[in-house]
Amino acid sequence: MNYLKKSLFVLILPLLAFTVAHKFYVSVTNINYSEKDQALQITSRVFIDDFEAVLLERYGIETHLATDSETALADGYIEKYLRTKFLLHIDGEQTKYIFLGKQYDNDVMICYLEIPDVDLSAIKSIEVQNELLTDLFDEQQNVVHFRLKGKKKSFVLIKENNKGMLNL
Repeated sequence: MNYLKKSLFVLILPLLAFTVAHKFYVSVTNINYSEKDQALQITSRVFIDDFEAVLLERYGIETHLATDSETALADGYIEKYLRTKFLLHIDGEQTKYIFLGKQYDNDVMICYLEIPDVDLSAIKSIEVQNELLTDLFDEQQNVVHFRLKGKKKSFVLIKENNKGMLNL
């Protein structure tokens, strides 16, 4: 009887290993050109708990994002982190963007960035370097969608391959 219980346990154990929900690490960034505003408009969606974890690890700050007790310093630290991990190069030159703010949608934080005064007709290439959360999560994948001049291109960027380029 004891042998039967042990055998049954050994057979069931591998099945239990697959019942635990595996957390996935992903962000999605959209880069679009607004003809009306003559600006590159960027939205980046990341999981709130992952972003909180990276801010705690990197800066030692508990932000309590999307709660009533969110720290007043949250936006400053979010912007600081974005500026080190999300870079854009237009025709080979690093380009500064404006952090417009953020909003929450369930368990996701949406960050809004903009590069104003862009003459898209004069641009030959746009390169994005996206290392969001790769310093904390090795499995992190950052999906980037470009939609410019009628061209659509998407990249899945990872720690080892963190750059994507759209030639216009």
